Amino acid sequence: MTTAEAAQQANRTERTIRMWCRDHDIGRRIAGGPWLVSRVALAMFLNDDTTTLRAYLAGDRRSARVSAYFAAEGLEELAFG
Repeated sequence: MTTAEAAQQANRTERTIRMWCRDHDIGRRIAGGPWLVSRVALAMFLNDDTTTLRAYLAGDRRSARVSAYFAAEGLEELAFG
């Protein structure tokens, strides 16, 4: 999602979302372009679920804890695709 969408969902400013992307790895930039925020990582971060966020960032897509976030965001096909 865009930083604007993430800011609206998190009830924060876009600047805060960009800082979270940089500091907590919940988003990425490609070739210096705009930040794109992971819906799954943002949900984990907002839930203060650092254990699951670490697992997700390490590549886990199949554990029950991580896949539950994919399901909650309606992205099940991305977790197991």
